[in-house]
Amino acid sequence: MVVMLTCGVLVLLGIAAVVRWGGLAVGRSEDPGEGDDSPPPGVVASRYLWYVAVAVVSGIGSGLLVAGAGGRLAMRLLAATAGDVAQGQETEAEEIVGRITTGGSIGFIVFTALFFGLATGALYLLIMRWLPPGRLGGLAYGILLLIIAAPRLDPLRADNPDFGIVGPGWVAVLVFTALVVVHGMLVAALAGRYSRALPPPSLRRRTLLAYAPLLLLVPAAPVAVILAVVGLLAVGLSRARPVVKTLRSHAAAVAGRIVLAVVTVVALPGFVSAILDIATEHV
Repeated sequence: MVVMLTCGVLVLLGIAAVVRWGGLAVGRSEDPGEGDDSPPPGVVASRYLWYVAVAVVSGIGSGLLVAGAGGRLAMRLLAATAGDVAQGQETEAEEIVGRITTGGSIGFIVFTALFFGLATGALYLLIMRWLPPGRLGGLAYGILLLIIAAPRLDPLRADNPDFGIVGPGWVAVLVFTALVVVHGMLVAALAGRYSRALPPPSLRRRTLLAYAPLLLLVPAAPVAVILAVVGLLAVGLSRARPVVKTLRSHAAAVAGRIVLAVVTVVALPGFVSAILDIATEHV
């Protein structure tokens, strides 16, 4: 009971953050190289580290509050609505339906936050300039995650055998749809809020504390290595002025929006098929 209450409080905190900060745009302050088509490598590295910190806080924060805690609540709800037959059966993740453990819940939430959450935080910062401004941007991002990622990865993967155990399927569709959309909105809200409080990297004690969330990458060493490699590539590409100018152009922004629209339209039939399959499971 304590575990579920804690998860409920975390989800409510996430919703409150969406309501309060959902309209904030991501923006840097005190950036001496802003507007420079070819900033020094040190400035580029500093900006990249700043973006990584925002991605870590927004992604892992959303993963903890909504994807993790909310996902745990959703599992409990589906187990409770599945009936007596489902109780005691083993899920795809080798968990027992109806059995709630503190260790298992913490492990699920942390894993979800570190990997799924962090990935969604990084993706948001990559495509945010192609999304609508204000609260619509977070909503659009949540819908993109729902249509493109949820049916192919989780939590709305139609070939997940768990949907044949717990349910009903239509409840799973409604709950997980809401979770994915709210998760995307929370990523945008936390990114906007934290970006306004995060100064450029420096050795000041207060600044070092602001970047302390980067230590959360330590347990996810492969992710940290990938981010480091991407950072080196970003510094290298920043020396090519034509590339930088092209990426910052209005044409590139329009092209990005077109790509997002096309990918969404292409992914839509698969999404519809997945939710129909799940909705008819365990009716």
